[in-house]
Amino acid sequence: MTTCELPLTQFNNRQKGASLIMVMMILIVVSLLGISGAQIGLMSERGARNDRDMQMAWQAAEAALIDAEFDMADATATRKDLFDGKNRSAFLPGCGTSGTSVGLCAVTTTGKPAWLTVDFTNTAGNAPTTAFGTFSGRAFKSGNLGVQPAQAPRYIIELVEDPLDKKSVIYRVTAMGFGPRTDIQAMVQMIYRTFSED
Repeated sequence: MTTCELPLTQFNNRQKGASLIMVMMILIVVSLLGISGAQIGLMSERGARNDRDMQMAWQAAEAALIDAEFDMADATATRKDLFDGKNRSAFLPGCGTSGTSVGLCAVTTTGKPAWLTVDFTNTAGNAPTTAFGTFSGRAFKSGNLGVQPAQAPRYIIELVEDPLDKKSVIYRVTAMGFGPRTDIQAMVQMIYRTFSED
């Protein structure tokens, strides 16, 4: 019985590297899937962070509206008497910047309303907006400690002619809240009407 033995060099010549190419293709596909998964994860995290920051700004703006209500209606507020629906003297063109007129804006009959022209990010002493707690005495945590608004929210109160009673006015309150950075902003408005008892 004779066996035919092939020399070892013939086996080596038959292998053309096909398995190496297949393994490399599989590694490339797996790497692309891994990179895509990582990018999707990063985009999801970024989207969640942006949503959190905007929610923070919205909540701060809502808090400023509530503070403005305290400013206008609370018995202990220092300028409650200015919001009787008749008083116009404290409301200045372009919005007041000092004293009890801070953030109080006169009726705008032509051009843009005050809330479109005022810089809510201005925190200087002569800013035409009212910072949270200025007249209500309430506190608002803000700053760079942890994840919280970069600065306290601000608001203005504009006189608007009352469509139901031409002798009186209603108030449009516009508030801006901030996220962890001052460029993340949310703006909300409300209309406030006072009713006299006579």
